[in-house]
Amino acid sequence: MSSVAESMNGSVVAAAGGSFLLENRLPEEVFTLEDLSHEQQQIAETAARFAHEQVLPAVAQIEAKQPGIMRELMRQAADLGFAAVDIPEEYGGLGLDKTTSALVADRISAVSSFSVAFGAQTCIGSLPIIWYGTEAQKQRYLPRLATMEEAAGYALSEASSGSDAMNIRARAELTADGASYILNGEKMWITNGGIADVFTVFAKVGGEKFSAFLVERSTPGLSVGKEEHKLGIRGSSTCALVFSDCCIPAGNLLGEEGKGHHIAFNILNMGRLKLGAACIGGGRVALDLGIRYASERKAFGKSIAEFGLIQRKIAACATRLFVMESMTYRTVGMMDRSLAALVEDEAHSAKATQKCIEEYAVECSILKVFGSEMMDQIADELVQIMGGYGYVEDYPAERIYRDARINRIFEGTNEINRLIITGWLMKRATSGQLPLLAAMRKLADEVTQPPTFSEEDETHLLAHEGTILDRLRKIFLLAAGAASQRFMAALQEEQEVMADLADCITAIFALESALLRARKLAGNQASAPSSAATVAATMTSVFAEEALAMVEQAARKVLAASVEGDTLVVQLAVLRRFVRVTPIDAIGLNRLIAKHFIGVGKYRL
Repeated sequence: MSSVAESMNGSVVAAAGGSFLLENRLPEEVFTLEDLSHEQQQIAETAARFAHEQVLPAVAQIEAKQPGIMRELMRQAADLGFAAVDIPEEYGGLGLDKTTSALVADRISAVSSFSVAFGAQTCIGSLPIIWYGTEAQKQRYLPRLATMEEAAGYALSEASSGSDAMNIRARAELTADGASYILNGEKMWITNGGIADVFTVFAKVGGEKFSAFLVERSTPGLSVGKEEHKLGIRGSSTCALVFSDCCIPAGNLLGEEGKGHHIAFNILNMGRLKLGAACIGGGRVALDLGIRYASERKAFGKSIAEFGLIQRKIAACATRLFVMESMTYRTVGMMDRSLAALVEDEAHSAKATQKCIEEYAVECSILKVFGSEMMDQIADELVQIMGGYGYVEDYPAERIYRDARINRIFEGTNEINRLIITGWLMKRATSGQLPLLAAMRKLADEVTQPPTFSEEDETHLLAHEGTILDRLRKIFLLAAGAASQRFMAALQEEQEVMADLADCITAIFALESALLRARKLAGNQASAPSSAATVAATMTSVFAEEALAMVEQAARKVLAASVEGDTLVVQLAVLRRFVRVTPIDAIGLNRLIAKHFIGVGKYRL
């Protein structure tokens, strides 16, 4: 695999979406948490302080849906500028970069119910107007959204069209005089439904043209259903919306008639990225609780943090958090680099901005899947570490465990996002935008040659892990090539195969992101590394071996579904060649990871 370090006027060009499958990157090409500016660090610290000093102490009132508590906390967040991060300055916002936007979503997410409400306001609630609103619409709504004078919601889902978003039944008919649309239908599971003042609502004009409208709460014909009683995120408002001959001014059409799917899908890309960032914040809070409890809890004459199986849990959670941080800030770094490269006219174009974001659709889906499943793991391990205390409502672990479950469902289920990951990349491959098919053919030629056993470049930090990354790419190409040849255009109908390939793709992006961050932390010098660089390298080593095992299992399933007979025997032999590496002492390394964070008292490098 080649190393790519292109530059334009001395600066690194943003990597193309999905290119991580075929191209090696250098540490200096990726953005990491350690690269935050002083201003970004201050914003992150302020958001974290607000979450811990204002939101966490109010958790009982939030969970009980105390009237006014959510709006009040969101207004306080707006007073600190957090609701205005993505809103352009000319409409009362701050117009900050995507990295800062992700940072706020990360650090403010100490209580999931608040995080969900805040995310609906600042992302899927506001972005449709920012990106697609007319000048009048922006002037009308954005200043009020920036200050939380008004709250926003996003109404896409229906009882019969959750994942199948294009199958909505809501209908809008243009009146004979062209002045209004008459909207009928019902929306389900709308976050902020009970508190929002304006909704982005999707409906089909004339039963065919998928379109979006801005609908104010006071509009006659709109009624808001009762609050849903949910398993988790109980403090956030979730209601149905019912539209009965709801008369909407024609000027409230958002974007173009029949182009609502562009709004829905582009907004969801940012929603997935922000959800991934929020899972980092929630995971960090949960792991900190687990570390503190394990350090204080005594059993058999010592703290349970000294027990190997507790250390394994702490290490596993910390490693996943490190990897998720690495992927998330690498992705927003690529977005910011791409946006910064826009010429002056394009920089103020919502269409150009959307195109830059859409370029990283597959990375956004990866973050959503990996982050939500990471959060589930950390929440589960927190309950296990706390034992009986983790299972009762008097302690936060029980709430965190319940709250985590929704993340795998909204912003597109993880099943849908796995299909998006593979489908998006294969579509790029067949259109020639990503030279994936050529790489598959090259690998097919390579594996027919006698194997070579070249020495790893020991002068390069984490050389063994770099070799594993190279193997992961080859395993993916082997499995994807077999599946493509077997199923061709019908591959998209083979959901299990698509999902297994998505897991391979995710592992590649995850490992490379962690590897590059660890190398960057160490300055690519193996001598006298800092404690942060050492633990980062150790977590990368542990994750590399786990990723190899996972990808091997996924590839075996794909190969078995794609080929048979002697061909399968040959392909499995090639797979065994790729996964044949000297194992690390994962037990010993996990102990080192856990002891680092136990010593610090929390998850911090």
